[in-house]
Amino acid sequence: MTFFFETYGCQMNQAESSSVERLLVERGWAEAPTADESDLVVINTCSVRATAETRALSRISHFHAQKKRRKLAVVVMGCMAERIRDGLEARFPRLDRVVGMFERGTFEGIFRAIEEGADLGHAEEPASGGYLFAASSYREGTFQSYVPIMNGCDNFCSYCIVPYVRGREVSRPLADILDEFDVLAENGVREVTLLGQNVNSWRYVVRPGDAIPELDALPGGRPVAGSTLSFPDLVTLIARRVATARRIATAQRLATVGWIRFMSSHPKDLSDALIAALAREPVFCRLVHLPVQHGSNRILEGMNRRYTREDYLSLVSRVRSGISGVALSTDILVGFPGETEEDLEETLSLMREVGFHSAYMYHYNPREGTKAASLPNRIADEVKKERLARVIKLQHSITASRMRARVGSVATVLVESVSRNDPDELLGHTELGEMVVFGREVDRSAVGNFVEAELVSLRGRTFRARIVG
Repeated sequence: MTFFFETYGCQMNQAESSSVERLLVERGWAEAPTADESDLVVINTCSVRATAETRALSRISHFHAQKKRRKLAVVVMGCMAERIRDGLEARFPRLDRVVGMFERGTFEGIFRAIEEGADLGHAEEPASGGYLFAASSYREGTFQSYVPIMNGCDNFCSYCIVPYVRGREVSRPLADILDEFDVLAENGVREVTLLGQNVNSWRYVVRPGDAIPELDALPGGRPVAGSTLSFPDLVTLIARRVATARRIATAQRLATVGWIRFMSSHPKDLSDALIAALAREPVFCRLVHLPVQHGSNRILEGMNRRYTREDYLSLVSRVRSGISGVALSTDILVGFPGETEEDLEETLSLMREVGFHSAYMYHYNPREGTKAASLPNRIADEVKKERLARVIKLQHSITASRMRARVGSVATVLVESVSRNDPDELLGHTELGEMVVFGREVDRSAVGNFVEAELVSLRGRTFRARIVG
């Protein structure tokens, strides 16, 4: 039997799709070349923005109609499935199952029923269990992978639906995280991204008899049972586990993890201890994602971000002084209810002052159930789009300037694929996430490996490079 996934939204959704795909592969299923040729379509949905929901609804409708013409199982999962389960089941009665955020344990039974040709029906009651982390989100044959370390959010930013669909914060156990890194190292994964709605909130209480040798490497030595470890401790522990895997891989001339990233990180929780840990551990990339969202204190307060512009700039200063060669990326949201031209100018001035290397930029759209959805003084769509265009134009200018300054320098590049547009070219990216193109002089065997490359020229936001070592 065959399956096909369509995934919308964040990296966490991508990781969750990969973990469910693993369940199917372990049961003997194969990935179909296209959705229209599959026996099962799984649509993993997002609720963060209205546009993501609209796209998902369109595809659900498409496959719902297909079920009239051919034998096809359709399962909907993810944040939208959690948010509007009843509405989806009512609107699309032929859906085989809508799986909420806390029902991961039902997938095995769903797949078994499809294999047996049984009628899935609808779950009588949504499962009441907590969020379940998969043992691994590794996708066979890839050299980049995600590792979720926590789920949910306790911050309740006034514009954000995430706490309402993913629930309160829950941390993945330490041993499970380290065990997944062992799996990734054994499979030659080169780059790993730690995921969480707020990775800074990860916590673990040390248990009596924890057989984790890396605990001895923590500053201050092995913590006693009952001690609480935080994200900076996890950074150190992961780096030690990766270092062990690297020694083994080097001795056997095998590939292993070389870069680790993490997202997202709430500015109010990014501590000096984390800055020190990142400075100590070069396996963590020198690109820190630090979402500011806005430059106006008035808007930040309305967003319930719980830091000020001044707090953020002070943090930026500490990060840059503490981590050599660090670059910053961010999220910026414009058009929040009540935003004035003066508020927008404060965002633009903060962007100029910080000089972000890159940014995710979007305009506000209301999410039902959030506090901001009921706020007055909504900004007209045309105004939001015009303001967003100005933010994007400024950021593109800053990014271009920073990238031009890197032309002629040598950087480590992870070669990731053959170009779809030109089979004689290879594509890769730097530690800072910049795209790189290599010419035909580079052999395809470089894909999946790190190379030292001179950044020869810049076209748009892509470097052309040549390997120098």
